[in-house]
Amino acid sequence: MGFSFSSGQKANGFPSDKSSGSKKQKQQQRIRKEKPQQHNFTHRLLAAALKSHSGNISCMDFSSNGKYLATCADDRTIRIWSTKDFLQREHRSMRANVELDHATLVRFSPDCRAFIVWLANGDTLRVFKMTKREDGGYTFTATPEDFPKKHKAPVIDIGIADTGKFIMTASSDTIVLIWSLKGQVLSTINTNQMNNTHAAVSPCGRFVASCGFTPDVKVWEVCFGKKGEFQEVVRAFELKGHSAAVHSFAFSNDSRRMASVSKDGTWKLWDTDVEYKKQQDPYLLRTGRFEEAAGAALCRLALSPDAQVLALASGSSIHLYNTRRGEKEECFEQVHGECIADLSFDITGRFLASCGDRAVRLFHNTPGYRAVVEEMHGLLKRASNDSTRQRLQQQLTQAQEALKSLGALKK
Repeated sequence: MGFSFSSGQKANGFPSDKSSGSKKQKQQQRIRKEKPQQHNFTHRLLAAALKSHSGNISCMDFSSNGKYLATCADDRTIRIWSTKDFLQREHRSMRANVELDHATLVRFSPDCRAFIVWLANGDTLRVFKMTKREDGGYTFTATPEDFPKKHKAPVIDIGIADTGKFIMTASSDTIVLIWSLKGQVLSTINTNQMNNTHAAVSPCGRFVASCGFTPDVKVWEVCFGKKGEFQEVVRAFELKGHSAAVHSFAFSNDSRRMASVSKDGTWKLWDTDVEYKKQQDPYLLRTGRFEEAAGAALCRLALSPDAQVLALASGSSIHLYNTRRGEKEECFEQVHGECIADLSFDITGRFLASCGDRAVRLFHNTPGYRAVVEEMHGLLKRASNDSTRQRLQQQLTQAQEALKSLGALKK
């Protein structure tokens, strides 16, 4: 699956005829220029490297059914990977081509039968439908009409509500747009955050949140009527407590926890399971130090589905923290040849994926397994009946086995 320079190697074996030699050398140099050396990275917790793109990958998204990972790169393709191949030697992927353009952002639809992309040159949203072929593969077809152009500044994030009711796009000024699936603008949100650095739709599909130059994360509720008609966007709550601009934030899988990282050199974990309609504010659960965020131009954040593990990326390094005590447990350095462009846990929480050059790197989430071990020990002490005890013991054993096989049982 890697790139070979066989044509270059053959050239070296040719008789040394000067003219053909220099021609071959030029050809060889040209090949080298077109396909720079892949960045090499090894680590005991590296589960896989997905290498089929010939350009830098800017964004990735796991499908909600857990079966696929979509990646988009500046090589004018979108790749759909099968997650069940992650631990195999070969990683199968299907390719969708982007005509005369490339995608910078990609998101799966809730039913996993379509995906949306943001087009770099077209400055617009395009929808691709996935149709299953008889041979088990897929055909990708772009819908005839792209979304109308509405943003004045570059778009930094897109999202689809899991309810299938709306699409969100956010640009680097202060605008977040809420769209119908047909491409009509339902609402325009001005975040008043000087500029937006990140925006996302919550996994429950009710909220849209954004952060930027101001020291807070703002969260809105997108409200629909009983018949599914759009009603309004209302302010829900804010995460207040950072003392400088917020780089990024993320929701847990059930939208009841959020994490944020700021230029003030800290990350925070919040309980957002509050009655905000009664003016109840989110609770701050934990603050941790992440000095790298203070000087960084960009800092990525991913929260594991169960909110037990926080991944932070600055430059080409990734740091993993447990959120119960706020301790750093793993650090992966120089993971990619470029700055990390995207970071995401898969829906099982077993893997952390990162991209930044032409490969996706997948890591075993050891802090996640350790959290399970700790949690199960606590629950076993309080277990009231045998069937509960058996179930907890089984989960405990599985997590311990996983850590053992990764050589990570005790730090």
